[in-house]
Amino acid sequence: MRQLSTQDADFDSQLTELLAFETVNDADLLKTVDDIIAKVRHGGDRVVLELTQQFDQHPATTIQALELSQEALAEAFINLDDVVKTALTTAATRVQNFHERQIQETWQYEDELGNRLGQKVTALDRVGIYVPGGLASYPSSVLMNAIPAKVAGVKEVIMVVPAPKGVLNPLVLAAAHLAKVDRVFTIGGAQAVAALAYGTETIPAVDKITGPGNKYVAAAKRAVFGQVGIDMIAGPSEVLVYAEGEAQDCADWLAMDLLSQAEHDRIAQAIFVTTSEKQLKEVAIEIEKALAKLPKADIARDSLKNRGALILVKDREEGMAVINRVAPEHLELSVDNPDALLDSIRHAGAIFMGRHTPEAIGDYCAGPNHVLPTSGTARFSSPLGVYDFQKKSSIIYCSETGSKPLAQTADILAQHEDLEAHARSARYRYKS
Repeated sequence: MRQLSTQDADFDSQLTELLAFETVNDADLLKTVDDIIAKVRHGGDRVVLELTQQFDQHPATTIQALELSQEALAEAFINLDDVVKTALTTAATRVQNFHERQIQETWQYEDELGNRLGQKVTALDRVGIYVPGGLASYPSSVLMNAIPAKVAGVKEVIMVVPAPKGVLNPLVLAAAHLAKVDRVFTIGGAQAVAALAYGTETIPAVDKITGPGNKYVAAAKRAVFGQVGIDMIAGPSEVLVYAEGEAQDCADWLAMDLLSQAEHDRIAQAIFVTTSEKQLKEVAIEIEKALAKLPKADIARDSLKNRGALILVKDREEGMAVINRVAPEHLELSVDNPDALLDSIRHAGAIFMGRHTPEAIGDYCAGPNHVLPTSGTARFSSPLGVYDFQKKSSIIYCSETGSKPLAQTADILAQHEDLEAHARSARYRYKS
């Protein structure tokens, strides 16, 4: 795991290299995805079934066999161990409670001319959610995508989840039941994204696609954007843990927080930033100790080697500058008074405040969404939320009296833009 210091002469270039990552710009990848999308658009159900058999070795022989019934989802939930059932229900309840606070309402006001202006908020009609599949799958992703959609008022939620060799994690199905997903298809990859975007004889076209997936899914979402909305182009997951070497800090806690991200993927990113050289060395030692006992040590080790870093900063001000430069998906502030730092944080997907708030809690059950901007896009993007499943229409009502002064203004501006029909249209309202 590389070690950097802001005092290094080449620190800026080293940090730039560390953060450099292209998600979906490989020409061969894009061509493969474009070909799959074209085949699905023209071949519909038949192609989706063939590609699912080819890529996932799914035993289904008809497209209908790829859809799961509501009874199957309910049975998966009923058959859960009571402890797991309680945990999943707790997580779902907390996610719903948080997202209910994000609901936006239609509003209007009357201006001084007697005109009525406002904004109408409407839920999307139908959305598709992509959930990673197989045995190593994520029921939490079901909750984080489907619940905000339902809270927003989306009429129909269509879920796609790959089932390699027909195998699915029952927890994923149970989560779909809890989140009130309307239809579930066991398909994945670019073909699933294409089916959701353009529709087939069996799979309905949606208005927006959300949810994480592999590079083929990310590339496909980018390719169909415009035909449908998307949440984001998600890259590998990231965490940045910031600490200042206080006596209460436990190096083993900090090391495990970094490893909890590194075990996700060989290209996941875990960065530790500290003002204490002693603490940096202690965390490095604890990481090695923990790797010796971690089940996914090979994945975590590759992740730390490929994209991880321990960064020493001179002081808090430098630490905040590094954080905002990285714009991490997950940011942990492992300090005594994290509120004192909050105003300095401009770019982060989710901010975990204090030593007792690890990213792991946010991933599952804190309540806020775990679908977050990656690869520095927290500079301009937000977590997935209810607002992603609502759209807005402007409301403009002009009274006969209130229209006249606005029409005069529009007439003048239209003439200066050389749009005569606009000018005359406005002119009728105050010269008639």
